[in-house]
Amino acid sequence: MSTLPTRIDGHLAALTRPQSPGHAVAVARHGELLYASGHGLASLEQRSGIGAETLFRIASVSKQFTVAAGLQLAAQGRLDLGADARGMLPELAQLPQAVTVDQLMRNCSGLPDFLELLRLGGVGLEHLTRRASMAAALARNRHLNSAPGSRFLYCNSNYLLLGLLVERLSGQSLGDYLQQAIFAPLGMAQTRMVVPCDLALPGLAAPYLRQADGGYRRALHGFEHGGEGGLVSNVLDLTHWAQALLAPPPELAALAEALMAPTLLSGNQPAAYARGLEHSQWRGHACVGHGGLWPGYRSEFLLLPAEGLSIVVISNDSGSNPYKLARELLDLVLPPAAMAKAAAPDWAGEWINAEAGLLLGLQQGPGTHLTAQQWGLSFELYPEADGSWLPLRGAYEFRLRAGTGGTLLLDSGAGQQHQLQPLGQRAGLPAGLAGRWHCPDIASTWQIAEDGSVTVEGPLMRSPQPWQLLGLSDTLMELRAPGYWMSSSQLLRVAERAADGRILGLSLDCSRIRGLRFSPLP
Repeated sequence: MSTLPTRIDGHLAALTRPQSPGHAVAVARHGELLYASGHGLASLEQRSGIGAETLFRIASVSKQFTVAAGLQLAAQGRLDLGADARGMLPELAQLPQAVTVDQLMRNCSGLPDFLELLRLGGVGLEHLTRRASMAAALARNRHLNSAPGSRFLYCNSNYLLLGLLVERLSGQSLGDYLQQAIFAPLGMAQTRMVVPCDLALPGLAAPYLRQADGGYRRALHGFEHGGEGGLVSNVLDLTHWAQALLAPPPELAALAEALMAPTLLSGNQPAAYARGLEHSQWRGHACVGHGGLWPGYRSEFLLLPAEGLSIVVISNDSGSNPYKLARELLDLVLPPAAMAKAAAPDWAGEWINAEAGLLLGLQQGPGTHLTAQQWGLSFELYPEADGSWLPLRGAYEFRLRAGTGGTLLLDSGAGQQHQLQPLGQRAGLPAGLAGRWHCPDIASTWQIAEDGSVTVEGPLMRSPQPWQLLGLSDTLMELRAPGYWMSSSQLLRVAERAADGRILGLSLDCSRIRGLRFSPLP
């Protein structure tokens, strides 16, 4: 074990290019800090290095703390986890079904993600957006992706709302509550909620976007932050929190257990997501953790309860993958007894299930390298011993395997399995699309031109450049949306036609919204 720091240093050094952003890493076991250091630069402009004390925005790793605050209030009898959240947040629109507080915590509420609601109205993450605008996006939405409690689908809206509930019930800001109830008692002196997107903080690493030519540019941030991802911290503070979950003192034992308590969806279907934490497996090890992603910041908080082990990785490089890196470090600490070794199958190309509304791109690389692209986001896959391929990313239900007759089978959670066929030649666009289309749930109007270009106009702004529709089948289209940080892909379907052939409705699916309805305007 004494050579572990040297091996970790060597691994990190091999991943860090000269004069580039990098990573901070902490590894602890049974309360003993085995490694804590940084590689790369916190500021390319100032040439300042990353250390274990360097601060980062930890993005969605914040969610577990928001949930912890809610669970503390529930333990005090001030919050009913089974209550309809709308009863405590009356400004929300009437929804088709009640959504409970516990469903918010477990990411199975069925609510659409407010970041997607705003993006579909033309607002990118780089645009200045206040908390009031985010709350307004949720207040006008009446759409549910699925029946509450029936499906897991990652959703930032859940934790924005939980943060608001904590503030209303405690009479404090979420940041003040967390400071008093969690951070100060655990000695997390550098961790705090930072709502403004542009606040200058001593010791905060600058965020960078990796460019195609290998260079970097500063990531622009416009969204204010809250319970969904507003914490600033470092790997040392997060190691304190990890120890509190792995070996909790008596006063935190029930809280730690509640955070990790497994989720059972309706229909007795298990879900990997718990409450602000996610269960996973890695080469025979049972893991619990959560990742974070924001332009220029990426993080991974990984626990192995049976081993008393925690690994925290945070980066200021958009091109890094802390989820993967944390598991590579796990292999250094606890070498696996056996590893699945399978050459990447010859699945390169585009795959589709038009009925289910699924489009998947696959790229084959050397050895076991297989990359998938879905909803515009690329992610690496790794092989399991049973022949299936899983994503090297968290909070994403995806298991791919070979089917029969040249097809692929995709498991997407809650017992859902879909057969994918090779796409082949794309179809033309369905007739009758041109015109203006409105969706009240995002208060936005889309102008579709004859050539398939789409101008998006929402309640806050108009999209800086047109989006583009590409045909997939006689009813299904891919809508590609360019973006400052990343481009996205969504699927638009002809949902209803009149007897005379006129299109009466369109339905949109994207990464965190399903079945959003658009109607034609005169």
